Amino acid sequence: MKYHIVTFGCAANEADSERIARFYEARGYTKARSIRTADDVIINTCMIRQKAEDRVYGLVHNLAQEKEKGRKLKIVVTGCMVGMAAREKTGKMLLLLKKKMPSVDEFLPIEEVGFDYAPIRTDKNYALVPITNGCNNFCTFCVVPMTRGREVSRAFEDILLECHGLAQQGYTHVTLVGQNVNSYGADLKKDKKRKVTYVKHLGRLRIPTLFPNLLEEVCKIEGLTLVDFISSNPWDFSDELIEVIAKNPKISRHIHLPVQSGDDGVLRRMNRWYTREQYLALISKLKSQISNVTISTDIIVGFPGETKEQFGNTVKLAKKVGFTKAYVSMYSDRPMTAAHKVYKDNVSHTEKKRRWKILEELINKSNLKAGTYQ
Repeated sequence: MKYHIVTFGCAANEADSERIARFYEARGYTKARSIRTADDVIINTCMIRQKAEDRVYGLVHNLAQEKEKGRKLKIVVTGCMVGMAAREKTGKMLLLLKKKMPSVDEFLPIEEVGFDYAPIRTDKNYALVPITNGCNNFCTFCVVPMTRGREVSRAFEDILLECHGLAQQGYTHVTLVGQNVNSYGADLKKDKKRKVTYVKHLGRLRIPTLFPNLLEEVCKIEGLTLVDFISSNPWDFSDELIEVIAKNPKISRHIHLPVQSGDDGVLRRMNRWYTREQYLALISKLKSQISNVTISTDIIVGFPGETKEQFGNTVKLAKKVGFTKAYVSMYSDRPMTAAHKVYKDNVSHTEKKRRWKILEELINKSNLKAGTYQ
């Protein structure tokens, strides 16, 4: 029996797919050369935007047509769409998925794979290493707390053991992956061996994070020459984390720091716990303390109620920061989010597209022409 995995979404989904591959090979499967020669097709889904969902429905529809023509094929759907359905207590969402995709043979919760299966990686130098799963931040636009649940950290020692093993196998570059790596370890029992950092935000100490300590320990591993991480949230990017990056040349000088909007009113409605000026102050710290640092970001245009003036504030912020890359997306209304329940999606698609083009030209295309696109 042969399997083929199709992955939609972020680095966390890619890391999940590597463990799904081991999950199948442990059951006696081998990897198919292509989707056309597979007995089982596993679709690892994303729900961050409607477009990602639509791509899943389209793929399942195409595979269903092949089954109707006589192809013996098992279609398995996993990932965020299944995660949300599993957490929706009434069962209505799972019934809806089954109605939309009647040809799917199995809906596999990613929790059934877990971390017991060592990932099968195709790159021999670069590895994704998950350190957390889920998120506690509840941005009003985001489905991650519903698709992946509350944040759960992997054991400190397990992460180091995996990284040591990768170095022994010849890997030189690791990326530590989480929905918000900065808050790694907030849910772990503390011990005297691990240095805890409390992040100061809005005049208060919060989030007992182990992430700076984890980064330092990973950097000590011989054989690893580049250590990266994704993704961070601005409100808990501590001074100590900046210091750790600055003094460790192994840590990447490129930082992905989602801003989402450059307007305070929009940020409040998004439940992002920082202001425009606080974000700019953090950028200033990064640039002054970390030599040759570059910054990429995520931006959402057309969030409910976003006026042209508020969008203009995002454009001004982008010009001031000088991002080397931006993942610009048009707001997509997502089920079960606070924005879906509270706000009306009242910015037209035409206007969203216009704003998207402005930022795409300003940040991505200009950097591509200048050779600084990262």
